[in-house]
Amino acid sequence: MEENNGEVSQLKKEFRVLERKVLLLIAFPLPIFSFVYLSVSNGSSIISTVWPPFINILILLLVIALLIGQLLRFNNRVQSIKNANLDLFNRVQLLGKATLERFWILFWVGILTALGLMMFENPGFTIAYAITLVFVSLGKPTPDRIIYQLKLKKEERDKVQQINRRDD
Repeated sequence: MEENNGEVSQLKKEFRVLERKVLLLIAFPLPIFSFVYLSVSNGSSIISTVWPPFINILILLLVIALLIGQLLRFNNRVQSIKNANLDLFNRVQLLGKATLERFWILFWVGILTALGLMMFENPGFTIAYAITLVFVSLGKPTPDRIIYQLKLKKEERDKVQQINRRDD
């Protein structure tokens, strides 16, 4: 039982650190995009420079490529972690690294969409940011998502479910 509590304690600590990092990566681009969106919606142009149209398309294509790429890369990483012959803590740790990498990509997508909207006032960037928010909400790490992604059974499942339990 002592070993079980130690592993759960390690999992909790690892999860809390991951959760804080992910929340910071979510929180930073949101006000930037919101400010740009409100400015553009009010008709006040932030940047009055005329940019070549190919840059508009280039940034939008980069955003789309990053959105698709993060999804494919994350799913491939989860599959390899799931198939790895590692203990629970190491699999959760690797899943945390994959999640953090995913959220760094989503962070940069958020910044690029704000930049694209600011420069070109193209509604495609608003749609791309909305899609980014869907990935953010569906990808935020929770014990249930860890259980689902790693297809955990019985004892491992119970350990991961204990992550959100308070130690009173």
